[in-house]
Amino acid sequence: MDSATGKIIGIGGIFFKTQDPTTTKNWYNKNMGISIDDWGAPFVQKKVSSPSDFSFLQWSPMPSNTNYFFGDDQQFMINYRVINIEELVNKLKDAGCEILDEMQSFEYGKFIHIRDVDGNAIELWEPIDSVFVEMYDGMDKVNFE
Repeated sequence: MDSATGKIIGIGGIFFKTQDPTTTKNWYNKNMGISIDDWGAPFVQKKVSSPSDFSFLQWSPMPSNTNYFFGDDQQFMINYRVINIEELVNKLKDAGCEILDEMQSFEYGKFIHIRDVDGNAIELWEPIDSVFVEMYDGMDKVNFE
């Protein structure tokens, strides 16, 4: 598979339900030292393919009544980083995969939600990491050592 082929290239986020996201965030901040913002905690790592560049993983406690997971029974959702999201989505449609919403574009990337073979909602994200580098002011506010 060449690099232009739509495919998953990593994990972009881990989202999980909790009864009280604020308490959970505060506990992880106090006891684990995780820097947390309104959306959770961004973890950053250097890209193996380009060590001067960075990629991000978002860790997010979410309210137990969130609709973001496309079902009440699902307790967590994984966000996968992808390249060429349009091609990947077309391939998934051709394979009969359930697409849960329309693709959305933001300054930090494109997103779409699908169901995997086990019925889990998952999020696909084609990121624009440079936007996160700017958001986090040169990396000094994220979980990076």
